[in-house]
Formats: sequence, structure tokens, C-alpha cells
Amino acid sequence: MILGHTEIIYYRMRVFKELDIMKPMRNLVLIAGLLILGGCTMFDTYSEIDALNEAKPSGSPFTRSLAEEYKVFANRELQDMLDYPDALHFARKGLAAASGEAVMPEPVSDWNLSERHIKELSSARGRIIISYDLGARELAPAMSAKVQSRYDCWIERQEENWEGGTVIQCKTEFYDAINELEAMIQKPAPAPQMPSAEPPPMVPEEAMYLVFFNWDSTVLSSGAKSVLDAVAAEVDKNTPAKINVLGHADTSGDAEYNKKLAFKRAVAVRDYLVSKGVNAEIMAVESRGETDLLVSTSDNVREPANRRVNITFE
Repeated sequence: MILGHTEIIYYRMRVFKELDIMKPMRNLVLIAGLLILGGCTMFDTYSEIDALNEAKPSGSPFTRSLAEEYKVFANRELQDMLDYPDALHFARKGLAAASGEAVMPEPVSDWNLSERHIKELSSARGRIIISYDLGARELAPAMSAKVQSRYDCWIERQEENWEGGTVIQCKTEFYDAINELEAMIQKPAPAPQMPSAEPPPMVPEEAMYLVFFNWDSTVLSSGAKSVLDAVAAEVDKNTPAKINVLGHADTSGDAEYNKKLAFKRAVAVRDYLVSKGVNAEIMAVESRGETDLLVSTSDNVREPANRRVNITFE
């Protein structure tokens, strides 16, 4: 009964967000909705937040840290911002983390954003996913949790067009945190070699690169090209016997279409590497479509982390 009321309130408030109504007006509507629905006290409505405040987080160091981050965030949304729907949403993410689940950063497609903000936040989320893929959650769990919570704060504030201090603060804290996290997970620089020494051979299983794409796109972004420039430079120094170029897609749309789209992405990566001097004959191009997801989702979900090309060496 309580959950049904909460979900109705949450749905109504998301509609008001999409209509871009000012925050004070949305809160007045929410209070009126609570009074009309009846049968639910304020205390009952906040049951998820109460549960998170009392939870004893379990799981990995990352999930425990993430639960604490979401607890602070959810309480701030409720008490300081009076944003009841988002407080409940992030409390639920906190409860999932407290149970040991490694919940992911907010998908950009779930929020009502301008094209400019979509591009910026998609790029930011891509940096998080890459850092996680490189082991950040295990190597620096507390900083990884901070990065994710600041990103979620940024995207939530951005949807509401809070162009003032709160969105700037969340955004600034995110960039400070992701820069620190990326520095923490970088491998130490190799010891300098004598001029006459040969460079050490590349270890194939340690070479893996990820290139991300916008939804339904095969266009290489500037960030993707930077990654591929690094691939070309590595191949020039230590040419592997084989380069695997595997295209992927998210689950939005038809599976057969996604298989073709993923192949086109892989071809775009191959062609760019060829333009940088990489031998096309050592590259094997394949499409995995939506069958090998980096982030598990249900069908018809736009997930930026799954729109990618994996590059590995043998």
C-alpha cells in the first residue's frame, strides 16, 4: 500500500520535471498529493530513507562506501532541497548498495537534459565506466564511490536547471574526484631505459582499450580518437601478432539491427587505426551486437557503457 502511494507520487513528480515546472511549485504539488492520497503519514512516505539511515552496509568496500554516499545524498535531497521523489530514488540506490549490489551511475537517457548537457554527462559517465573497468572500485573504493555520488548529484541538479551554486558544486566535485581517481589507478611509469636498451615486449593480456559511442551512432568522438591514437602508438612500438576489434551495442532497438550497428562501429575503429598506420591485415573485426553487455540491462535500454568497441591484442 505504501509502496503504491510512493510510486504514484514519484511518477507525478517526474512528469512535472519533464514539463520543467519550477521546484517550489513541484513541492507544493507533492504536499497536496500526499494530503489527497491519505492513509500515508510523512514518516511512512520516507520509509526507504529511514531504512537507509539504519542500514548496516555489507558487501565490498566499494558498496559499503557507496551506501554511505547515497545516505548523505538522499538525506540532503529530503531535508535541504525538499526534493522528495529524488530523495526516495537515491535512497533506494543506497539500500541496494548497502545490500552488496554495485549499482551503476545514473543513465543519461533517464533524465530530461539538453543536447549540450547530454554530451557532457555522457562523456563524464564514460570516464567512470572506464575507471571501473580498470579496477577502480577494487583499488580505490572510497574515491570510486565519491565519484559516482557526485556524478549522480550533478545529473540530478542539471535536469532541474539549477545553473547556480548547487549544480556547479556537484560538477566541480565530480571532476576533482574523477581526476584524482584516474591518477590513483594509473600504473606506475616504467623505469627509464638506457638509450641502447630495447623496449620491453608488450604483454598482450594487459592491453585492452575501450571506445564509446553515442546512441545509434558510428561516429568517433574526439575522446574516442584520443584512445585510438594511443592504440596506434602502442602498436607502432610493439606490434602484436593480432588485434581484436569487437563491436558492441546496447539493448535498445532490434537485435539484428544492433548486430549490424556494432559491426559498423568496429569497422570505423579499424579504418581510423589504418589511417594511423596500423596494418589492416592483423586486425580481426567482429560484432557482438547486444549479446555481451558491459553493464547488464533489460531489453530496450539505452546504456552508454554498452555502446562500445573493445580492442585487445594477442
